[in-house]
Amino acid sequence: MPLVNAIGQEYLSFKVSGSKFEVPAHYTVLEPVGRGAYGVVCSAQNNETGDYCAIKKIENVFEDISFSKRTLRELRILRQLKHENIIDITDIFIPQDYTSFSDVYVVSALMETDLTSILRSSQPLNDSHCQFFLYQILRGCKYLHSAGIIHRDLKPRNLLVNSNCDLKICDFGLARVNFTEMEFRLAHMTEYICTRWYRAPEILCCWTEYDSAIDVWSIGCIFAEMLTRKPLFPGSNTKHQLELVLQQLGAPKQHEISAIRNVKCRQFIQQFIEQEAKSGRRPPNLADRFPQSSAAAVQLVEEMLTFSPSRRISVDDAIRHEYTAELYCPEDEPTRDPLLCADFEFERRKTGIEGLRAELWDDFLSCFPQKAAEYYAAQPRTKITTYRLLREGESIYPDDDE
Repeated sequence: MPLVNAIGQEYLSFKVSGSKFEVPAHYTVLEPVGRGAYGVVCSAQNNETGDYCAIKKIENVFEDISFSKRTLRELRILRQLKHENIIDITDIFIPQDYTSFSDVYVVSALMETDLTSILRSSQPLNDSHCQFFLYQILRGCKYLHSAGIIHRDLKPRNLLVNSNCDLKICDFGLARVNFTEMEFRLAHMTEYICTRWYRAPEILCCWTEYDSAIDVWSIGCIFAEMLTRKPLFPGSNTKHQLELVLQQLGAPKQHEISAIRNVKCRQFIQQFIEQEAKSGRRPPNLADRFPQSSAAAVQLVEEMLTFSPSRRISVDDAIRHEYTAELYCPEDEPTRDPLLCADFEFERRKTGIEGLRAELWDDFLSCFPQKAAEYYAAQPRTKITTYRLLREGESIYPDDDE
């Protein structure tokens, strides 16, 4: 007997890896293809179109308010992005009613694997593969950065790949919109970001203001890993990570050290410089790390991996570099206007779980405009702007007296 949700969709229930999957009746769930902290991803077929897709079940979305915001942020960003190198959202569905739902299902393109799995496999990866993968990463990020989006968690696991080498960037839960309107910039960028091995020096040094240059550093680390099949900076903790970066790149310039506001980080770098001077050690030649790679490839790695973000090559310049010159095609590298601040009003409001629940419900209904109009005509909702603005530095979690 099919279930029926709040807008009259019929649902069927499947059991996948011990998890219940409830999907609209026109989908057939096939098999699990991934599992993460968020839940389970399954392959499925849309019986109406015959197309195959991936369905991600985001479980217990209201268990923690940070996770709720992360989920909403990812949906708000991806619903507005249309690009060949960025994972798409074709559908969102919620089987339960408004007051009781705790899981959100997201439908997107079905990809066969990710770059981590390829790098760990015995599958050959020649220079043409590296060039094509890198170009697609840069092409996707050119579009993201034009929209004012900093991904903040670029790593091989978040780069989905098909057997024909098509690549799509995924997982935007840690992404940030670099808002153009100053009143929206209060939602500062101090949360934990980016897997350690791909984390830029300005993040390791606890900068609270940074820009899209952090994505370029991550891409440089990924590119280096493609060239050698090994991570370039596999730090075991933050201190070790910074040591590996300094050992390879050498001492930052004094004005770069002075720009670091965190006193402990400045002291650590100064001590590192003194120890290296006493030992007489010099940074190794980066080209020695890539004995099989061309001079153009090594040069591009070097330009991506500079300690100072102001000296780091931009995505726009990297995509025009000699290494990717054969693929560079400005007529086929779309950009877009920055995302609208109004779509991210929740970022600067003390919404609590209930405010985020209403916003996620909006995203679900946005896939069904006619049903949404009928639903809200019968049950008008509270606007996000009725919630008060967060004070500077204030926690998103409820206060004791709230």
